[in-house]
Amino acid sequence: MNADKSACSLGVDSQYVELAVEVFAMLADATRVRIVLALRNGEMAVGALAELLGKSPAAVSQHLAKMRLARMVSTRQDGTRVMYRLENEHARQLVADAIFQAEHALGGTPAHHRAEQESA
Repeated sequence: MNADKSACSLGVDSQYVELAVEVFAMLADATRVRIVLALRNGEMAVGALAELLGKSPAAVSQHLAKMRLARMVSTRQDGTRVMYRLENEHARQLVADAIFQAEHALGGTPAHHRAEQESA
């Protein structure tokens, strides 16, 4: 994620603060976080997502509808199936960073730092 930070407003007076809070609110749900994790490597149909998450297709579909309205996921028709994918890399990166932060909360050296140390 090498976005040009000078091209967007990261100051405390940014006009995007309230929208950023809405993004965090959208991700403040374990099922939605799991959907982002499931979609990080490519698109999936509702049925496959539901099976992977251990949820009903109706429940997953409701979450996906909210995420679609928030422009976090987009769709593609594949015959009779609707395929879902992440709209861009930012939701994936937010979820990854949140999980990495959660690993820090456990104390010690988090797994993501151990992997970096082992590859050095």
